[in-house]
Order: sequence, then C-alpha cells, then structure tokens
Amino acid sequence: MSEVTRRSFLQTSAGAVAATSLLTGTARADVNSKIRVAVLGVNGRGKTHIKAIGEIEGADVVLLCDPDEQVLAKRAAEFEKKYGRKVETETDMRKVFDRDDIDVVTVATPNHWHSLATIWACQAGKDVYVEKPGSHNLFEGRKMIEAAKKYKRIVQHGVQLRSQPAIQEGVEHLRKGTIGDVYMARGLVFRWRPSIGHKPDEKAPSYLDWNLWQGPAPRQKYVDNLIHYNWHWFWKYGNGELGNNGVHSLDLCRWGLDAEYPTRVVSSGGRYAYDDDQQTPDTHVVAYEFDGGKQITWQGTSCNRHKNDFVTFFGSKGTLILGTSGGYRILDAKDKEIEKVDGNQGMSEHAQNFIDAIRNNEPLNLNAEIEIGHKSTLLCHLGNIAHRTGRTMTCDPANGHIQNDEDAMALWTREYEPGWEPKV
Repeated sequence: MSEVTRRSFLQTSAGAVAATSLLTGTARADVNSKIRVAVLGVNGRGKTHIKAIGEIEGADVVLLCDPDEQVLAKRAAEFEKKYGRKVETETDMRKVFDRDDIDVVTVATPNHWHSLATIWACQAGKDVYVEKPGSHNLFEGRKMIEAAKKYKRIVQHGVQLRSQPAIQEGVEHLRKGTIGDVYMARGLVFRWRPSIGHKPDEKAPSYLDWNLWQGPAPRQKYVDNLIHYNWHWFWKYGNGELGNNGVHSLDLCRWGLDAEYPTRVVSSGGRYAYDDDQQTPDTHVVAYEFDGGKQITWQGTSCNRHKNDFVTFFGSKGTLILGTSGGYRILDAKDKEIEKVDGNQGMSEHAQNFIDAIRNNEPLNLNAEIEIGHKSTLLCHLGNIAHRTGRTMTCDPANGHIQNDEDAMALWTREYEPGWEPKV
C-alpha cells in the first residue's frame, strides 16, 4: 500500500463509506453483542493483550496484526491451539481500520506508532487500548487527546496498575492522611539489558515489511540489533527506560501526589555500562518539582538489577511503598511496618475496566483515560528532553510547556516521514 494518511486511505479504499459513517463517534457495540477486538503488534505486549481480552466475557480477539509475517504466524498458531479456533491475520493496520466489523483495537506496537495508530482508529470509529508510553513525543500526546474528544472514542492508556485494587487502596491511604502531608514521591526502575553491540546496515528480512514497521518515522536502512525490542534504546523509535518502564512508576507518583504538570525538571545520567549502538541513557536520574511544595524523583538503571522499592511516598507521619507486584506497605514515623497488603499487576482489571466503559458508553469511568496517560507520559518526555539538551527545564504548570528554551521545545515534536504526520 502507498504511504498515505489515514484520512486519504479511508477516502480511497473500498470500505470508505462504512468507515466514514463511523466518524461521527456514535457507533458503539450493542450492550448484548460481542465486542470484536483486533490486536495491533503481537510480538511483545500484544501477547498480554490477547490473554487479557480472552479472559473477558463478551469480548473476543478476532484479528491479529503485525508487519512481521513470522511473528504473526507464530502468534496465530498459539492462538488456535489455546482457544480452539482460528484468528484472522493482517500485516497492514490500515486495512484493519477499514473494517466495520472491528469494534476495538489494542495498540501494542513500538512507541513511534502509538499516536498515529490511535488517531486512525478513532477516526475509523474504533475504541482504543494503547500501551504505555501513550506517545512518542508531546505533540503526539495532545493529538491523541484531540482525536478521542473529536470522534467521541473511549481511549484507555496502558498503565494497568491504576486498576489494581490494592494500589487504589494505597492511594486512598495517601488521600486520607495515613502518612500525614505527602510531599515527595520516588520512582525506581532496575533492569538488566545486555549490550546490543555495533551492527552495520543490511537488507531487511523478506518476512518483515520494514517500510511499514517504520511508519511515521523517517526512513533508514534495516539494522538487525533494532528488532524486535532494542528499538526502545533509539530516539527515532523509543524513549529509553524512562518511557519504557519509568512511565509506570511516574504515573503512580503523580497520582499519589495528586500532581498535574511540573514547574521544573532536572536530569542527569548517560551511557555508562556499554559502548554500543544504544542512544538512550542506561543510567538516568530525573527530578521534578510541582506547585504546592511537591517533588518527584525517578531513577533508572538498565544494566543493574539490584532491587529496591518501586514507588515510595514520603509524608510527615510516615512512608507508603507501592511494589511492582501491585501491593503496598505502610511504615510509621519510626520506619516500622504497620500494614502490608498484597496485590497483582492489574492487567486483567485494567482490560475489564476498558471493556466495561465501552459496553456502558461511560468514558469517564476509565481508570486511565488518554489525558491522564498523557500527563504521566509528559513527565517521561520532559525528563528525556532535559537529558538530551543538558539543561534544566522550566515549565508552565498549566500545561507542562517548556518556557524560554527554543531548542528544548523543538523536541516537543519530531521529524516525520512525509505523508505520515498525525492529523486530527
């Protein structure tokens, strides 16, 4: 297919009439009908989407989409073995949007596709579950919010811990003053990422549509240490560990502190562990200040697995800790544990919350609608901009915009492959 925008694709495709009829935003699955779901991107998080949707009564995964034919065939075979039925497959998501028998898409693509896939889906009358981070850059995040509102679509952001009951209970403790006045939150991410080495350009494998995989990103030659996970560590496609896993801890920090947009962002770190092709920092510390005397600090190491607390809230009367397992602990002013509650990572609950909102046409009941997701994703992007410029970011507390720094604001968006720019 030619490299065209979603809108022109709709206008020229055979299904244009059906798809255009959905642009009013009034289409919604009947309360008694099956909600038919297509999963976009099935190599990594897409597997989790298939499982989570498969557990929900009244929702069926009916189509898998991925530009890698090998990955697609493998996942379809696994699906048939597990569920005892075949599932449709497609390599080009634009053909999925053209179908009026798909109610919902879940977006588990690489980050650089999140925004465009979500916008196109909204324009085609589909509701959307989009993985974290919601966008590849801040311009895209605002466009996703615009699209959800304009086309009256339900868009859930993939920060699934917001739907975990124990996490919700922990945040409620913060609200009611269990640890006093809460003034600081700290998020941590520790992973072990091996070196990816140095690799030359080469011809893309025949089973991968490399042009389609790149989508809105400017074209480059194929490099085999990029696919299928290491794209996270290249600015053209990913957002480093801060955007990859840091968004989960930052989202909880922001939620627990009841903080919106920061006033100041400072970053330090770099590539310390390996000399290889990775561009994003493997060691990164970011500090965020907010109005009202509140602060968030985030630390990530991609090359050391030493464990520590996932998210910690500091209050005038004690400490509350949220764990990666989805539970919480409360410590008093003397650092003695006084309460512990276990939980889980919340994916099943988050997917159920999304499907329930669709079934009942209640977008306000989403636990992480796209504007909430954008505000947390914004912290990741600002931290990366501070890192890339080497400067302190002074921000407007009303919207997070960087003030008095044209070079930094230039990173608010990105260069797009001509014809693939997100448009609402």
